[in-house]
Amino acid sequence: MQFDIPFHLENYIGGNFIGPLSGNFIENINPATGKAYTNIPNSNEKDINVAVAAAKRIFPEWSNSGPQQKFKVLNRIADIIEENLDDLALAETNDNGKPLWLSKKVDIKRAADNFRFFATGIMHFASESHNTPQTINFTKRFPIGVVGCISPWNLPLYLFTWKIAPALAAGNCVIAKPSEVTPVTAFLLGRIAKEAGLPDGVLNIVHGDGANCGEAIVKHKEIKAISFTGSTRAGKHIASVAAPMFKKLSLELGGKNPNIIFADCDWEKMMKTTLQSSFSNQGQICLCGSRIIIEDSVYEKFKTEFVEKATALTVGDPLDEKSKLGAVVSKNHFDKILSCIETAKQEGGKILCGGSAIKLDGRCEEGYFIQPTIIEGLGPNCKTNMEEIFGPVVTLQKFSDVENAIALANECNYGLSATIWTSDISKALRVADETEAGIIWVNTWLNRDLRTPFGGIKNSGVGREGGWEALKFFTEQKNICIDY
Repeated sequence: MQFDIPFHLENYIGGNFIGPLSGNFIENINPATGKAYTNIPNSNEKDINVAVAAAKRIFPEWSNSGPQQKFKVLNRIADIIEENLDDLALAETNDNGKPLWLSKKVDIKRAADNFRFFATGIMHFASESHNTPQTINFTKRFPIGVVGCISPWNLPLYLFTWKIAPALAAGNCVIAKPSEVTPVTAFLLGRIAKEAGLPDGVLNIVHGDGANCGEAIVKHKEIKAISFTGSTRAGKHIASVAAPMFKKLSLELGGKNPNIIFADCDWEKMMKTTLQSSFSNQGQICLCGSRIIIEDSVYEKFKTEFVEKATALTVGDPLDEKSKLGAVVSKNHFDKILSCIETAKQEGGKILCGGSAIKLDGRCEEGYFIQPTIIEGLGPNCKTNMEEIFGPVVTLQKFSDVENAIALANECNYGLSATIWTSDISKALRVADETEAGIIWVNTWLNRDLRTPFGGIKNSGVGREGGWEALKFFTEQKNICIDY
């Protein structure tokens, strides 16, 4: 495929690439250079109305196509993504600021995996029956209709496809909005869908900001379900609008995840993985372990080694293979992270390393780069340890025993994930059971099996994604009871 990227991106509606009906566009900035390199539509309810009409026209055909046909088309989308991995990875890096090697290794590969997984999954998706001597109950599942998928900027194509693939596999038609901060790979996905033979109108990709485009999707009476990944603040607003309309809701929100380190862990593996879980993607992953909780007997040892290794991480041009961290995603987010670091200082936190922006030379001299930052000396109830920063910033706390570790881990309104490092399986299981989070990793991190449920508790969201959970979310059940 030809992946030339026009300066003015277009919406993909009803199989056609069209500009916003309002004529309004938003600048799209490359965060590594600080310069605009595309414009994107700032769509509104008029564009969403057109997209919904296109989706409704094709819904009977797509919903009634068999699982084999859905598999064929969705699997072909996965093939095309893989065939164009290098071009898509470069587009992702230019949009998001993450290192190019990371886009190649994780983001684009996972986007292909998402389509392939759900293409295969729908071939095996089954329902239940219940028998008695006189009756049979059997449950059928039907696609909901037109659904809305709204995804974030931190893993743009990765999370965009994580929502779209199961929605399409289940037989729905989709109105999808990528983040206005990282729109390019979503635009290219429209071309891929067209090339793969997905019927026109089944997938509609509409660009714009939350206030105009996102709000129109959430409010539209013909869009029956909303799958959203993003901030807890935005999720709360979406729920306030969609819940009174009785829409199905899946909200994957923020995290302030504890990384619990016991003295008896595999030290080398823990240290290597903790660097990754702290600073991967510039700390812009909802699963990053931003609160590191260390057993007091090894606290000083951990601190000394961790600071040394974090200081050695190269922050640089995302196109340079030597760069371990690239740019944070936008000027607004750059300013927010630096403001959070200042708040930590005011709360009495001690900056062990980092704590400021980095000024690069050449192509990236106006980019948004921040040093890996480690902070100690803050209690569990301060703002820095309670609110999501979503950047290359972690805090260190120490604990004295298992009960203390669990209490510190749970001293937060979020409950997305937690990581536990110990060689004692009994201790690991106890801490896993008592830690308030939807996802627990023991002696590993970001080790994802796509068959498992994904999601959090407390302020980290509502519902689960992944595996059968995703296909169940995007369908409605109907039980039929026959007395024979």
